[in-house]
Formats: sequence, structure tokens, C-alpha cells
Amino acid sequence: MNNHEIFSATVAHYLAPIRAYLEDTAITEVLINRFDEIYIETKGQLTKSPAKFPDEEAYRAAVNNILQFTGKSITSNQPLIDTRLPDGSRVHVAMEPCSRFGTAVTIRKFNKETLDINKLMQIGSLSRQAREYLNVAIKSERNLLVAGGTSSGKTSLLNALSADIPKGARIVVIEDSAELQLQQDHVISLEARRPDQYGRGEVTIRELFRSSLRLRPDRIIIGEVRGGEALDMIQAMTSGHGGSMGTLHANNPADALNRLETMALMSQVELPLHALRAQVSSAIDIVVQTSRHIGGQRMVCQISEIDPIGADGRYQLRDIFAMQPVVDKKGRKGMQLKSTQIRSAMAGLLRGSAARVVTDLTRAIFTADSPQQDD
Repeated sequence: MNNHEIFSATVAHYLAPIRAYLEDTAITEVLINRFDEIYIETKGQLTKSPAKFPDEEAYRAAVNNILQFTGKSITSNQPLIDTRLPDGSRVHVAMEPCSRFGTAVTIRKFNKETLDINKLMQIGSLSRQAREYLNVAIKSERNLLVAGGTSSGKTSLLNALSADIPKGARIVVIEDSAELQLQQDHVISLEARRPDQYGRGEVTIRELFRSSLRLRPDRIIIGEVRGGEALDMIQAMTSGHGGSMGTLHANNPADALNRLETMALMSQVELPLHALRAQVSSAIDIVVQTSRHIGGQRMVCQISEIDPIGADGRYQLRDIFAMQPVVDKKGRKGMQLKSTQIRSAMAGLLRGSAARVVTDLTRAIFTADSPQQDD
């Protein structure tokens, strides 16, 4: 057995009380509040589980084994850790003194079935028209942010959208904890590292981003933008690295830009606010907003293009898709992602493979007033 197989078997042994939940594809998250208090999420609903660890000692041994798999350890000086299971499931561990009632663990399970764009359309997360629009945008090397709340499907959507990146592109992926599973052949995956108990060996997202620029990337994908690396990303996007992508937490596209601006200010680089906003609006072409609806369904609820900042120094957004009220054949009312009938800023500018993607579904969105010239 190689080291990975040994770790997998060991972790599985220590996690025996919840192994059935980890193997059940219907369960998306396992939340352990204490050794004898465990919740599971199924179809967006949380229920308390009868499962429990034998005692606190057995629970702590399981946590330590998970951390050892990724070469991490938890101490009083480092009570919060992000890590993963051998199958790729994401794990967050919080212990005392931050977690007042003992060690808490959240396991967000890795979906072994890759959710591609077609699957997302089948389950109603994305409309066919919006899917074609995003395909055109990616082939046109537009910079794209996927925004949304916790567990709203940002990573799954980013993973699926990345499949539209043309073959042959050199992609550098930067993540705090590896989650993305890109299908392309030419992918470099970089993962941040926390310092050890002596404060040594830390590698931040920002340092990885700077390193990625020396790796000759065609496209850069950041799993989640969280801090000062936002400024480095913005400057890279405005200096020739088109078609880059990332995710961040935000409630709507306008909030996404404001959060990106705030995080860029965390870089400690003094930059006039007007200049920073001009860079943000120049760097980000499209924000795709995701949300988690009642019943647990994750959906794309808005797609907005970013125009140059206005004379008042504020961001200007062009909503291309938004949720609109619909009535089905049985007279039931609901909401559906639909085109706003606003023309894209890309109208009349599409060339090559991007232009060939356009069908009658999106022709009105991408057609300029004047006839489009061929290559």
C-alpha cells in the first residue's frame, strides 16, 4: 500500500461512526458539534443523527488523523484549520478556545460525480440561454467572478464553467484548500499552507498568486478570493491575463464588487479609491450570482456585466440575466432565470470560436446594431 492508501484506511477506521454518512451520496455535509452531537444535511435540510463517537478521546483521535493526512496539526496557538479527507471532501476544524464547547468539525463532502454544465441545466440550476451566454464569455476571455453565500454552489459552478476553457490553455489554479477538479490536461494546482506550530513555513494565497504569474499562465483560477490577493488579481486581470476566474462571498453582483474593493484595500498598498474602482471595473467583466433556495436547490439567480465606473465614481452594472416571475402549465407561480433583453457589451465584438457558439438562443444579446464583420 502506498502512503495515500494507508492514510485513507486509517482515516476511515477512525471515522467509523460517521462512515455511512460519508458514503451516502444523498448527504452533502456532516456537522460534528461534539463527540455525541452530529448533524447531517440532506437536500438542504439539517437533521440530528443518532450516530456518535464512543467518547471525547476517540473523537479527538479521529480529528488528529484527518489533520495528519494533510500534514497539519491543531494547537492552542492555531485552533482553526482547513483541511481535507483522502477523497477530497473539505474539512474545517475549530477547537477551544475559539470553539467554546469543544472541538467542532464540518465536513463538506466531495461530489464524486462531477457536476458538468449539462447536469446543472438538468437539475434547474442554470438555463440553456444563460449557459450559452457564459460559454461565449469564457471563449472570449472575459474575466469572471462567481459570487454567492455559503454553500450556494459557487465552487461547483466554477468547476463546470472551467470546462469551456479552450484546450491547450495553461491553467494555474490557486486554492486555500484544494477543491476544484478541472478536466483539462494542462493544469498547475497550487495550495496555500499554514505555518507550523513555530510560525514557520506559511505560504499565503497572495504569495501563490505572485508565483503563478511566473508560471506563464494563460488563465488563472482562484478558488476563493479572501484578502489582499484581490489587488494582485485585479492588476493581473488588467495586464493581459484575460479569461481568469474566481469566487467570493457576496449577496449580489454590486456587493461582490464592493467586497473585492474592500479586500484589495487589505493589501496595505495605498491607492486612491477612484483609481481602485476604475481598476476593479476594468478587471471584472462579469459577475455570476448564485443562491441557495428553499429546499436546498442551488441556482444561478443573476448575471451582470460590469461597465466603466460612472461620473459619480460608482460602479455601473448591466444585468443580462435576472430572476423573473413565471407561471407554469399548471398555473403555479415561480421564479426563473431569464434574459433582461439588455444587449451585452460584447455585442458586435465576438470573433473566432466565441462567435461560432452563438445560436438563436443568444443572438439578440450579442448582435450589434450594425452588421458584424467576419474575421
